[in-house]
Amino acid sequence: MILVTGATGNIGSALLRQLRLSGTVPVRGLTRDAARASFPDGVEAVEGDLARPASLRPALDGARSLFLVPGMGADADVLTVARRAGVEHVVLVSSITVRTHPHLPAAAGNLAVERLLEDSGMAWTILRPTQFASNALWWAASIREHRSVRVPFADIGLPALHPADIAAVARVALTGPGHRGRTYELTGPARITPRQQVRAIGAALGQEVSVEEISREEAHRQMTSFMDDRTAHAVLDLMGGDVNDELLRVRDTVPHVTGSPARSFRQWAAENAAAFR
Repeated sequence: MILVTGATGNIGSALLRQLRLSGTVPVRGLTRDAARASFPDGVEAVEGDLARPASLRPALDGARSLFLVPGMGADADVLTVARRAGVEHVVLVSSITVRTHPHLPAAAGNLAVERLLEDSGMAWTILRPTQFASNALWWAASIREHRSVRVPFADIGLPALHPADIAAVARVALTGPGHRGRTYELTGPARITPRQQVRAIGAALGQEVSVEEISREEAHRQMTSFMDDRTAHAVLDLMGGDVNDELLRVRDTVPHVTGSPARSFRQWAAENAAAFR
């Protein structure tokens, strides 16, 4: 039995679909409200809250593998409950910033959870994804309403990663041999700039979408309306304000682990065009 946390998120929902298609192991999806869950047929919806680790005990009963998205509760306590429930293997979603920007607070937090898992006594696989293709959803309202995007660092390309590829690597790690004790750094198949991303979204819509490049300062003012100052600066660093060779590097981990090419941003845009209409 595999328990998937973050089951309604970009990665978790894709992982549930992929696990059901593989059909090799029974699967549960963790949710706060099982009655409202919309999971693939054959996935058992189980209730629990990562912010209340004791509530996870029924969901973990019989589970031998756990897919864990951290940062939604007391991760040390979650791992303790999982180990005591008999979980043998945890696949953890961390971040490539542990390697590229270890000085950032979020990276330090991810590294701390990695170390907790490595010291937990359970087998582990750690996934370190780069920027998600789905971050483009930040532009959805502006594209719907104005067919335009205002963005900093419009011509700095990063190897944006389709969330389904994170799920694909997780699926292989959860169901196949040879992945325990491994750390996988994940990127998309090529660097793509925000300007190129907007062009791909426009192509998926069949309409032109314009791009206006704004300064880091203006982007920061906008972002602090919905996040704190320190987080906004960190996000802007990762968007292009503090790039380095490790952040820019395209890795072949996805095809190496899954046997399939990494999905392009253009594919993500085509699959998610409805969000921008």
